[in-house]
Amino acid sequence: MPLLKDEALVQRAEQRASFRLTNVSSKLSQSETARFDALAMRRGQHRGEFIRSLILDELAHDSGEPTASAELSEIVGIRLMLMNVLKPLAAGQKLTPEIFDGIMTEVKKRKKSVAIEARQEAERA
Repeated sequence: MPLLKDEALVQRAEQRASFRLTNVSSKLSQSETARFDALAMRRGQHRGEFIRSLILDELAHDSGEPTASAELSEIVGIRLMLMNVLKPLAAGQKLTPEIFDGIMTEVKKRKKSVAIEARQEAERA
């Protein structure tokens, strides 16, 4: 009698595939390290997090898939929220909590795709 069923083994293998097990490294001079650490600190990230985000950003950029930064997505989200909240208020309509929740749900769904469109437009201009 096996200790684990085949399904459990497959599930554990899939889970293991998402673990971060591979190390990628490079050597920097003291001045490069100081500049890198200062940049990571300004961005509010630890060295490892910052290096990982840089690598993943480059991989996404190289894949040809359109992307938008988290900052741009959040800015676009705020813009979408303001447009959808202020327009009814300016027209004298009441904004119920249910309507506001619906607006926020839509903003969360759409902000990334709208941010990607905005970035693509900016690159074409």
